[in-house]
Amino acid sequence: MPSGPIRLISMCAGQGRDVIGVLKESVRACDTRALLVEMDGQLCQDARISAQEAGIWNIDVCEEDASSTSAYVDGVPADVLLACGIFGNVSDEDVHLMISRLPTLLSSNATVIWTRHRRDPDLTTAIRRWLLEFGFDEIDFDTEDGAIFSVGTHRFVGDRQPFEPDQKLFTFIR
Repeated sequence: MPSGPIRLISMCAGQGRDVIGVLKESVRACDTRALLVEMDGQLCQDARISAQEAGIWNIDVCEEDASSTSAYVDGVPADVLLACGIFGNVSDEDVHLMISRLPTLLSSNATVIWTRHRRDPDLTTAIRRWLLEFGFDEIDFDTEDGAIFSVGTHRFVGDRQPFEPDQKLFTFIR
C-alpha cells in the first residue's frame, strides 16, 4: 500500500485473528483503521480483548450482520477487504451478487482477499472470472494440487460505485 492511511474491512471477522495478528507485527499498524464486522457477540468481545492485549487501538469491532452493506458504513471506502469464510457458505448466486456489490465498498486500487473451498462443485474458476467482470485484476490465486482450500487476491481497478446502505450481499446456507 502507498504511504498514508489504510482502511481495512474484515467481513465475518470472527475473533479478528486475520487482522489482529497481522497488525500486531506490521510497521503499517498505526496507518491502518480496521473495521471488523461479526454478528456473534462473544466473538466480537474476544476480538476486542485480543486487540487490546495486542495494543492495537484503531480497530472497531462492529456486532452487526455482515450480509448487509449497512454494516460497513463506517469503513467505506476500504483499501483492503477480507472476505474469508464466506464464499463457501453461501449460494453461487449470492457469491456473484456479493462480487457485483464489492465496488460500492472499495476505494480505487483496493485489495480483496477471499477464500473458498475446492470441493465439488469447485466454484473458484467462476469466482475469479466474476471478479474480472466486475473490475478486478487477479494478483494471486493460492492453492495446491489436491488442496481443499484456496485464497484469492484481487485488486479493484474498475470504477468505484456509490455506497448504498441496506443492500443484501449474501445469505448463509449453513
